[in-house]
Amino acid sequence: MEIERRWKIAGFPENLPMVRQAQMRQGYIATAPVVRIRTDGVRYVLCFKGKGTLAREEIESDIDKDLFCRLEAFIAKPLVSKDYRVYALPDGRKLEVSLVDADLPTRFFYAEVEFDSVEEAQAYTPPADIGLLEEMTEDRSFSMSAYWKRTRGEG
Repeated sequence: MEIERRWKIAGFPENLPMVRQAQMRQGYIATAPVVRIRTDGVRYVLCFKGKGTLAREEIESDIDKDLFCRLEAFIAKPLVSKDYRVYALPDGRKLEVSLVDADLPTRFFYAEVEFDSVEEAQAYTPPADIGLLEEMTEDRSFSMSAYWKRTRGEG
């Protein structure tokens, strides 16, 4: 089960320690239900996501590079690029921030925080000084699969 909240964010935070950075690419075989491939150049993943916003089933499986390349060719559309960075929050949680399609006019930033339970997620108040803007957790049009459909067509 994946439990996470999402926000628009103006850019990468400058006042938090960064603990990880990666260049990622992902594409969608299907958007309902979500069937996605993703790579950071080291790990190659096939992912299935169920319905939901705050909480939803997520099944990830590592695949080899050859299968990833075959699935990328099957999709036959340019994959979404992400400059992905993870920051340590003062409470020990991680803030995941992505710059999506940096070289395109559709570029945008978003941030996520993952939780162990729905109750924990609902009770969470993020620090005021990290640059989070509007919360988008319940806005289905703000999902990456919705972005894929808007910019690449149906998956």
